Amino acid sequence: MAQELQLTFGPYNHSLDNNDNFSPDGDWLVYDTRTAGGGIKAGRTIEKVNVRTKEVVTLYDAPGVTDSGPGIGAVSYHPHKPQVCFIHGLLNHTADHPYAWWRRFGMLLDESRPDRQVSAEARDVVAPFTPGALRGGTHRHEFSGDGKWIGFTYNDELMAEKGEPFNLRTIGVMQLDRPVLVPGPRGGSNFNGLATAALVVRVTPEPRPGSDEISRAASDSWIGTHGYRRDDGQLQLARAFLGTVCSPSGQDVQELFVVDIPNDITTPGPYGPLEGTRDQMPMPPAGTRQRRLTHTTQNAHPGFSGNVRSSPDGTKLALLGKDEQDIAQVMLASPLDGNPVPLTTFDSSVQSDCRWHPNGQHICFAQANRMMIANVQTGKVAAATESAAGSPVAPVWSRDGSTIAFNRAVTDPSSGRQFTQVFIVRPETLP
Repeated sequence: MAQELQLTFGPYNHSLDNNDNFSPDGDWLVYDTRTAGGGIKAGRTIEKVNVRTKEVVTLYDAPGVTDSGPGIGAVSYHPHKPQVCFIHGLLNHTADHPYAWWRRFGMLLDESRPDRQVSAEARDVVAPFTPGALRGGTHRHEFSGDGKWIGFTYNDELMAEKGEPFNLRTIGVMQLDRPVLVPGPRGGSNFNGLATAALVVRVTPEPRPGSDEISRAASDSWIGTHGYRRDDGQLQLARAFLGTVCSPSGQDVQELFVVDIPNDITTPGPYGPLEGTRDQMPMPPAGTRQRRLTHTTQNAHPGFSGNVRSSPDGTKLALLGKDEQDIAQVMLASPLDGNPVPLTTFDSSVQSDCRWHPNGQHICFAQANRMMIANVQTGKVAAATESAAGSPVAPVWSRDGSTIAFNRAVTDPSSGRQFTQVFIVRPETLP
């Protein structure tokens, strides 16, 4: 069994946060430095650590940090370029208007030009709103396999102002290199963006019991490096996610969904304007198709958890579901028809999200406080690390499949406090 290696040691958190943290060349891991008490709102820097030398480099230092923000975190690398995208709170934060889910955006930073940062999406919260711009906050920015799109979760500022139950989380996408210009005054709350954005999933405050309507969409990721292959043989751009439905008995249950995304996201669909209205969330473009894949509301242990992750070829989705003993196992499903089947049969629950090896044949995850690797064809499972105090979390494979990075909480000897540190392991063999 290979030895795990600790890369970071500073007395602060180094959060991978379930993102695409390896640089395209595999030499660096990027992370944020959020605090345990303040979370992303208290994040000050985006850093990277070299996987061989353990050198730490600060990529970005947030300006004007106060108790209200701006807040930075949840960083991912572009698949081909030395470029990262991360959450950035609004620069006009105040004690009365602090960092919030609906007051943030995706910041793009190119390492070749670290002095120039660009907002991924445009933002317009002043009516009349701008198609292609958003009105709230984006999160969990994930580049598509070709690097031309970014997927994200979203909360809308106008809906947040309406209060509960209208402040709902949903999912959107951005098409890069299609800039959007916002008319009128720009500054702290309104600004231009490099990408054209649209929300692609419909949510409703009060789903009808037993229906496919959802009140929340999250835990999403791209399907395949280039999409999944439809029955007609064509590749389809899509995201898989968990949608919260209302069971016939009135219980909230997270079911597996897929949303197909058109190549053109600028044509309004049948449900309303792309930019939304004062009383309505922005609506999906024409050509989106939202599909429910699972129906578990009548099961003894219904629903699923964890971020949904796709195999590189787009044929399989991995997520966590409960078995008859109420133990979380790795489940595999098809993006065409769902029908999840268990991959694992542990006697204690899987502790982290699943991540696919680039070969599409193996998945890593945490179980019993160790990193595990499973062969999706044979079901064979092997430990990649020894069991240790505290579970490894936020695993991610390097792009060449040689290395797994993950977080583990470590007690600082000088203060006695625990901080999240970055570890790697290079498995000697795969099961």
